[in-house]
Amino acid sequence: MSTLSIRLPDTLHKKLKQLAKDEGVSMNQLINLAISEKMSSLLTVDYLKERAKQGSREDFERIMEQVPDVPPEDYDKL
Repeated sequence: MSTLSIRLPDTLHKKLKQLAKDEGVSMNQLINLAISEKMSSLLTVDYLKERAKQGSREDFERIMEQVPDVPPEDYDKL
């Protein structure tokens, strides 16, 4: 495991401390979770961009033509 020192504005530090207390975890755990969530989001965007490069509009249109044109079920209506 690595150690990382960071500088936080006082207001952010206070809020972090309070949120960690409210959640019943250490500030370190809360920071780890926040970083993990952010990294997951960014990596997902990168993954989707790479996958999108592999697709084609023609394949999409061909597949969508096979979807039956029926109204949605009642539970699926907006």
